[in-house]
Amino acid sequence: MAAQRPSETVSTTEGPELGQTYRRPVIAKQLNTDYPLIDSDPHFRRVIGYARPSDYYTGAAFGSLMPAGTLLMERISPTEVAKPGFASVMRLSGFLGLTAGFLLFYQRSALRFYGFSENRREMEMDMREMTDKVKRGEPLYGVSGMTEYMQGVASRQSRYAGVFLHVMPWFNFVNHNQHGVDTSKYYQNAERELEAEKQRR
Repeated sequence: MAAQRPSETVSTTEGPELGQTYRRPVIAKQLNTDYPLIDSDPHFRRVIGYARPSDYYTGAAFGSLMPAGTLLMERISPTEVAKPGFASVMRLSGFLGLTAGFLLFYQRSALRFYGFSENRREMEMDMREMTDKVKRGEPLYGVSGMTEYMQGVASRQSRYAGVFLHVMPWFNFVNHNQHGVDTSKYYQNAERELEAEKQRR
């Protein structure tokens, strides 16, 4: 028996009972990448949740460079600034280092969703997460308080935003259904698993 196919995103402000404001969505452009596309506009939570340990290590190491460099330069060529003044300098360099480290950490994870770097682990995690949602009858990309048109507007603002994260930090915090992938693979996999479970009974 085929799995029931729910909406990919459920809107709390639009629907048959609430009225429709549907307009034809702008389809995400498919880029030629070395690895398969998982999501052209992953939610902030997914990017963080799918991050690898190496992303944490790299971000932490990169983030420590600025405060460490500040201390090193103070050792090599002392500024002779009073301790309270130098403490302020260290707080600023620590904040900038933390920000830079986080952006690098986030970008490394996001690029795997786009298929720009090796992403076999993330593909398996994505298939597992989405298949489980299909089997539970949940919308693939969550519940949104926006109309479908506004979801499209939001997706176009942050689609592939991770590529230029070092220029303009921009994240997707919106649940929407425009992610540039054919979601039928999740339903087909759920059907295969449900069929296999039925045969084992």
